[in-house]
Amino acid sequence: MKAPRFAYARPASLAEALALLAEYKDDARVLAGGQSLVPMMNFRVAAPKVLVDINRIAGLSGIKVAKNHLRIGALTRHVEIERSAEIARHLPLIAAAMPHIAHPAIRNRGTFGGSCALADPAAELPACALALGATFIAAGKKGERRIAAQDFFKGLYATALKAGELLVAAEFPLAKPGYASAFGELARRHGDYAMVGVAAHGLRKGGKFSDMRVAFFGVGDRPQRTPGFEKALEGESAVDGALARLDADLAPRGDLHASAAMKLHLAKVLAGRVLGEFAA
Repeated sequence: MKAPRFAYARPASLAEALALLAEYKDDARVLAGGQSLVPMMNFRVAAPKVLVDINRIAGLSGIKVAKNHLRIGALTRHVEIERSAEIARHLPLIAAAMPHIAHPAIRNRGTFGGSCALADPAAELPACALALGATFIAAGKKGERRIAAQDFFKGLYATALKAGELLVAAEFPLAKPGYASAFGELARRHGDYAMVGVAAHGLRKGGKFSDMRVAFFGVGDRPQRTPGFEKALEGESAVDGALARLDADLAPRGDLHASAAMKLHLAKVLAGRVLGEFAA
């Protein structure tokens, strides 16, 4: 199928892009990498009247390290993140997740901001942002607004972005000494949507878990942390005893990939593997 008719705008500045979004409101969609939006339009799942192409706006891409955080611009391509020495050094969780995102052709065009703003519940980067305690930066006509990752993802393809706002970047706290990360996902084929995924970040202290942030994806309508599971891990040297807490923390729904019971089982299996790697 082909997309329905639409108008196309290519703003040269952030101010111009925000003006277009304010003018067209719900009739506009932002075009960044287009790796999700264009197929949705071709299948007539999305039918915007105006595409606002932000690819020519300076300052929306790049990876920058500051004193206390690392900033990723919304237009930064997946491939740039995947190959970045700064990401590998400061955000090894994201470095571990990148090869799991679709396929090379998609990563060459897809963007960090596009993935997070889409809020696909089976996507890797939103879960990593949640596990790492990232802060998203949204720009609007009244200025910038900062949104904690735990407040950013609201549901299935839903975020805290307001009408007329544009996601411009995210900032990740630099890891403190002794902190480590681990990532894993289960998919029918490499590059397919994850049936279940886990992103974990925390402190290795004397061979025991401490200050853990464990985010699951592919098991609900958004990435989610598991407070009961995290609490049960505190001070433990093995993960087995804490896995039962996932029964209360997770309430997956069945989909075309697996039943709800199978997803919960896979979540426990994968958590055991990922946290076992973390403690090794």
